[in-house]
Amino acid sequence: MGQPTPARIQKDWWRTAVIYQVYVRSFADGDGDGTGDLAGVRAKLPYLAELGVDALWFNPWYLSPMKDGGYDVADYRAVDPAFGTLAEAEKVIAEARELGIRTLVDIVPNHVSDQHPWFRAALAAGPGSPERALFHFRGGRGAHGELPPNDWPSQFAGSTEPVWTQLPDGDWYLHLFTPEQPDLNWAHPAVRQEHEDVLRFWFERGVAGVRIDSAALLAKDPDLPDLVEGRDPHPFVDRDELHDIYRSWRAIADEYGAVFVGEVWLPDTERFARYLRPDELHTAFNFSFLSCPWDAHRLRTAIDETLAEHAPVGAPATWVLCNHDVTRTVTRYGRTDTGFDFAAKAFGTPTDLALGTRRARAAALLSLALPGSVYLYQGEELGLPEAEIPRESIQDPMHFRSHGVDPGRDGCRVPLPWVADAPHAGFGGEPWLPQPARWSAYAADLQAADPGSMLSLYREALRLRPECADGPLTWLPAPDGVLAFARAEGLMCVVNLAGTPAGLPAHSRLLLSSGPLDDRGRLPQDTAAWLRA
Repeated sequence: MGQPTPARIQKDWWRTAVIYQVYVRSFADGDGDGTGDLAGVRAKLPYLAELGVDALWFNPWYLSPMKDGGYDVADYRAVDPAFGTLAEAEKVIAEARELGIRTLVDIVPNHVSDQHPWFRAALAAGPGSPERALFHFRGGRGAHGELPPNDWPSQFAGSTEPVWTQLPDGDWYLHLFTPEQPDLNWAHPAVRQEHEDVLRFWFERGVAGVRIDSAALLAKDPDLPDLVEGRDPHPFVDRDELHDIYRSWRAIADEYGAVFVGEVWLPDTERFARYLRPDELHTAFNFSFLSCPWDAHRLRTAIDETLAEHAPVGAPATWVLCNHDVTRTVTRYGRTDTGFDFAAKAFGTPTDLALGTRRARAAALLSLALPGSVYLYQGEELGLPEAEIPRESIQDPMHFRSHGVDPGRDGCRVPLPWVADAPHAGFGGEPWLPQPARWSAYAADLQAADPGSMLSLYREALRLRPECADGPLTWLPAPDGVLAFARAEGLMCVVNLAGTPAGLPAHSRLLLSSGPLDDRGRLPQDTAAWLRA
């Protein structure tokens, strides 16, 4: 087990880091069973080091029945056998650190699996028992308790399924997600103590940080009232009790020099910033930028608002184009609607992949030039599109809970292509999700040999990115539809979203561009460039 590293050694690395998201199940299969695993990750650590990332964020690798991709955790201290062992996780953490790459793990505090020992004990103990007090068990409404205790909506977009399940003994239990994910009662001191112990468990093993899933949902109104839109406080989102929880977590993280990033979906920027006060979370995901359409005015607004909401608390912004829940960037930017909204996902949406790829290349340079940290979802550096999953192969519960309307999130979770001429594009055994027929065309080995590939673009951008220090952004004069700004050390970024080529500001050198300039040295539409002043 690793010893805590003094905070001064790790001080502020996270403010400008590029953090690579590893969805283990789909990254690389080391034992040939068709499921990605930690052996596969260890084998690819040199690839990640050559890419130039600063840290890895792992989606849950814990023991789980996998009813929701591992976000239904049965044991926070054990690695699921499909991925490997705890000893192998410790090796990944240590070997990555030897390459200069830190590790972040995913903590899922809102709920556990229905196979977690606590919930199994609660089912066995019966109504009114202390074991059930760790969750939200209630009697039903109606003359015979046949109706759910309240009308709260599911947190799976598009789902019309109830968030309460009734047991044979008459009690109902709350699950904001699937019935296999019962919500914990965060008003109970044992729940708080358990999660603090889990944090220490992973920090002791050398983990440098934690991503907090559904970070704004933990606390619930103890009366569990019906939802009244617009009423403040909300019965289960962004409640004030959360901040005391995260202050206690921060004290633990500070002992180890570790950091937090919260998954916080909130429209109110002032309330969002509260989570980033100096004694709470270090960072939080920036979903306004992720969901923003490919539009110069709206992107600039998203950037300005993001920087403004972080400034009062001195926290760095985070920038992300895609993750394990969201339509891949190449596909999204190739559609008529280039924004992202869970409610708008549909089968058969027309996509221009050439257009989407051009825009995704430009967006990569845009996001990597902004002040703060960047999260890069696995496969984005390969320019992977969203895969169309045959209906009979879909596994995501979001699809089933929408009664088949939502295509689900499996399309961005298809196993990666590593070697073009190998079976299953070099992933390993037959993948747990089917790879598209053309997947080998995106293989990492092909792209590594092609200076014009998406992988080569990302490698060069990450090599140059340290020149974008954690300093201010200054907007430069630019025509309509063009974003242009200056960073530290005389670096400028220009992104042309207009319909015609754009002239570049005066500069001494073109450092990198997402595509070739035209024959007059202008920046074509949907192209970005980094310049030295």
